[in-house]
Amino acid sequence: MSFSKPNFSAATLTTTRVAPAPVSGICVTCVDGCEGPCEIGRSALKGREVIYPVPFGKITAGSEKDYPVDFSHFNIQGTAVGAVGIEADPDIARFPNVDTTTTLGADNSIKMDFPVFTGAVGSTDISRINWDEVAVGAAISGVLVVIGENVCGMDPQAEIKDGKVVKSPEMERRINSYNQWYEGKGGVVVQANVEDTKLGVPEYVIEKLGVEIFELKWGQGAKDIGGEVKLRSIERAMQLYDRGYIVLPNPTDHAALKAFEAGGISEFERHSRLGMVEEESFHKSVEYLRSVGAKKVTLKTGAYRPADLARAIKYSSDAKIDLLTIDGAGGGTGMSPWRMMNEWGIPTVQLECLTWQMCEKLAKKGAYIPPIAIAGGLSLEDHIFKGLALGAPYVKAICLGRALFTAAMVGKTHGKLMAEKMELEGEDVAEGYLRLFAVGCELKERFGADFAKLPAGAIGLYSYIDRMKQGLQQLMAGARKFALKHIERNDLMALTRDAADVSGIDYVMDADAKEVDKILG
Repeated sequence: MSFSKPNFSAATLTTTRVAPAPVSGICVTCVDGCEGPCEIGRSALKGREVIYPVPFGKITAGSEKDYPVDFSHFNIQGTAVGAVGIEADPDIARFPNVDTTTTLGADNSIKMDFPVFTGAVGSTDISRINWDEVAVGAAISGVLVVIGENVCGMDPQAEIKDGKVVKSPEMERRINSYNQWYEGKGGVVVQANVEDTKLGVPEYVIEKLGVEIFELKWGQGAKDIGGEVKLRSIERAMQLYDRGYIVLPNPTDHAALKAFEAGGISEFERHSRLGMVEEESFHKSVEYLRSVGAKKVTLKTGAYRPADLARAIKYSSDAKIDLLTIDGAGGGTGMSPWRMMNEWGIPTVQLECLTWQMCEKLAKKGAYIPPIAIAGGLSLEDHIFKGLALGAPYVKAICLGRALFTAAMVGKTHGKLMAEKMELEGEDVAEGYLRLFAVGCELKERFGADFAKLPAGAIGLYSYIDRMKQGLQQLMAGARKFALKHIERNDLMALTRDAADVSGIDYVMDADAKEVDKILG
């Protein structure tokens, strides 16, 4: 049985003519004269352009590999006995009374109304275009928003003097979009990679823009190299080349220019450099960020080998950082190499189980364990429960990338349709939102006249989180856990022996065995 689907994917707009051979993905009969709709065939014409999901700037793409163990291999335990975290009284222990708030930070001072936050929203077009919807939606939902890498470096209007950014209208826009709706829960996190650090982004956003939470980045679950975007013009390619980015093909190369003019290539690629992790330099970076005014320092790492995960956890523990986000393979992207997204890295379940084992080892030594967030292919309330339980008590939140974007983009799309309809009818679009969104009247009462200023996509994101909140409350009430801190690993059962072996969670037929014997006598 193959877990992979090579040589064709909706992500690359490729397919096969007939049923593919399971290992190669090539048509069982590859015919001379075929136009080649598969990845190999498209690569024969467009080469490296076929590496990435398309169309860039219009889509988010999620890994399609069927991993041998995922969150569906676990179910949530329920009980009819008692209540934890609330009085065991049917009139009090009702599911709407489940507390879904959480805290992050070494001092638990980052408060969130719900245990999710956005994946890093960086310099891809899809991120830039939908920023207001995602940021405002996160703000009114009381959760963190993360501004990803390369935002300043990619800003066409950025002012750079002596190799350092002194002004970035795009970065200012992103921070202001969130802060205008911030009500004390959540916050803005800004992330930096190698190029950002060289540009002086940490100093700029902390000292000039008032950012209090800063994130160092070792990678992400979608890829094990630096980030990339596509560039549609020679002028843009040259601008970023001059700013020190890796641009392919090289826009100063005469053959590349001729190929672009002739139509042989239709775009350039901007790539980021590989970060080089060293323990001493990591601690120096954390200390430096604190010295320039960062009140909270976090780390984002990807689906690297177990030794790298151990480094991330140990270094974060020693530095007493405020949040460690661990992103497993099987998640999504705005633009990452498609085969890499499917064929590299440790899948989320296995990565979280390794994380738990390592945290347990350090905790037994009395070490500080930073709040941990898990990312990588999660989307709904059952995922949130399972993600928190599998890593309990160390995992405090779930990082959602594509899921939040989906809600924001759908809300935006229907908001546009409603705006067109209301314009034709000569009515206020805000009144249309009251009919369109289930949470419309609630938000209108909360924000009054400012309700009309809310982006439709932000309302969509808020509505999605509101749905997940009630769904999580119901699942937690069924487990009789009335606050997130009470969720434990034994609130899960493994449905397969493989899942039990990977996780240490009891196989369904072995769960509660001692208690069963005690009851039966």
